[in-house]
Order: sequence, then C-alpha cells, then structure tokens
Amino acid sequence: MTDQTEMSPEEKLGREIVARTTFEKEAVWLPSLAVHHMNAGQVFIDGKTFTECLIEGPAVMAIMNGTTFDGCNMGVAEDPRTLLLDPRGSMIAGAIGMSNCRFVRCRFVQVAFTGAKQALDELEQGLLSARAEAQTKG
Repeated sequence: MTDQTEMSPEEKLGREIVARTTFEKEAVWLPSLAVHHMNAGQVFIDGKTFTECLIEGPAVMAIMNGTTFDGCNMGVAEDPRTLLLDPRGSMIAGAIGMSNCRFVRCRFVQVAFTGAKQALDELEQGLLSARAEAQTKG
C-alpha cells in the first residue's frame, strides 16, 4: 500500500498557475508567478500570453527571445528610460526571465526591464515614441 499525501492548496494553486498559458483581464503579481515557476523547476517563464492584465512588481523583467509587447503601458516615469536597466555582464541574474511571452494591452506597475541591448533599444524607442505621441495629444 502506498502513502498518498494530498497536495496543499498552495501547491495545487502553484501548479495550476504554471500550467496556464493565458491570462486575461486579471492582476498578475510577477514575483509570485516567478516563484511558482521556480518551484516547478522552471528557471524562466515561457510561452504565456497576457491580455489586458495588470502586471505588478516590484520586479525586474528580463526580456528574452520571442517576448513581445503590443499596446502596453510600460509604467510611469518622468523619463521612460529609467524603466530600463542595462546588464553589465554576459548573463543576467536576479531578474524574472520571460521567454516567448506576449503582452497585449497590459499595464505594468513597479516593473523595470532588462535584457539584450537590441531588446532594450527597441523598448526604449517604443517608450519614447509613445511619450512623444501622448504629449502632442495632451
């Protein structure tokens, strides 16, 4: 006879969150999402789509291959470039890696972004363009 221990509610919730591929119109606390993935043995978050979500920190998101942002509010800052952090070494440690993730019309609060130079350059250009467009409308 085998001893079957039931999963705790927290463990069950964590496994359900890791298994999900879509999040829609909900608040997502990025540190919690990352911890559930780490507990499942996943070093980064891969293959998720977030639509019209509130993505909350405090957190630093590492933008990895295939991650895109479409019509998102990346955060509030007098100079939008302050949301971008340049890595100094060949690897990024201590950030929440997002690979092949898609963010559609999401709003980011207390989240900074890091990644490869090209990804940061593209994000910077998008942030500065959005700011310029908002200033001409206001």
